Amino acid sequence: MNNNSEKFIILNESNSNPIKMPILGIGTYKLNDIENIIKIGLENGYRRIDTASMYNNEDRIGKILKEMITKNDGLDGKKIKREELFITSKCSFMEHGYDNALKAFNQSLEKLQLDYLDCYLIHWPGVKGLDGNDSGNSIQRAQTWRALEKLYQDKKVRSIGVSNYTINHLNELLSSPSLQIKPALNQVEFHPLNFQKDLLEFCKNNNIILESYSSLACGRLINNENVKELSKKVGRTPSQLLLRYCIEHGCTVIPKTDNVHRLIENEMIFDFNLSSDIVESLDKLNRDQRFYMDPSSII
Repeated sequence: MNNNSEKFIILNESNSNPIKMPILGIGTYKLNDIENIIKIGLENGYRRIDTASMYNNEDRIGKILKEMITKNDGLDGKKIKREELFITSKCSFMEHGYDNALKAFNQSLEKLQLDYLDCYLIHWPGVKGLDGNDSGNSIQRAQTWRALEKLYQDKKVRSIGVSNYTINHLNELLSSPSLQIKPALNQVEFHPLNFQKDLLEFCKNNNIILESYSSLACGRLINNENVKELSKKVGRTPSQLLLRYCIEHGCTVIPKTDNVHRLIENEMIFDFNLSSDIVESLDKLNRDQRFYMDPSSII
């Protein structure tokens, strides 16, 4: 990827409303210095921010967004326009159900001080208080998806999707006779130690963008000897290598960092490519190792 146009990917490509989404965004889960990181990120070209109701930071993000969107003396005197930004939030496992999801969305929108969201996701396939093998999970998921479809149809959100969905969860959703809108995106834990090849291929075959969170395996891969050797070979840092690896697989990425230098470094991943042998070498590191909860336990 060597030009600016390739910093974007098309969501809803199979629908009548395709939209451009930045491939790289700022992850905010447990992000401490959130105001400073978002401010500096926006000043340095970032236009995408990922959050969720359960992160408990939407109000903080909303304040800095309002400041950066409305201020006229920032970014060399240029105002950031709302339409330049791509903001994602998520409906948590505590907010499943039609009415609950609609209420949760409106609360997120209010905290973020926005008129609409660019993407809204079901955060987890399970429901709080239900065992993983409880059929109620499936029933509640379906009701939540109806709420997301309603929000999309009412133009309160530009795209809708899911997070932590397995192939089984996606098959259930896609085969539903009541389905009106297909999910545009599935955000999952994806990195060389958890290379979900079958899920990746399934999503590609169904025009669903797979988005990687924890692309650096919670930092475990930064000091991995194989990763360090390969990063030297391409003349990039381990984090740049790992983010580029996800992009080579057609994934989008939302790395999180409290380090301003790393924030800027993470943005420098669009002027080089990885050879197929390097990608395959990283694929072979797979151990099906997760650092977050495994959604396959939810029916």
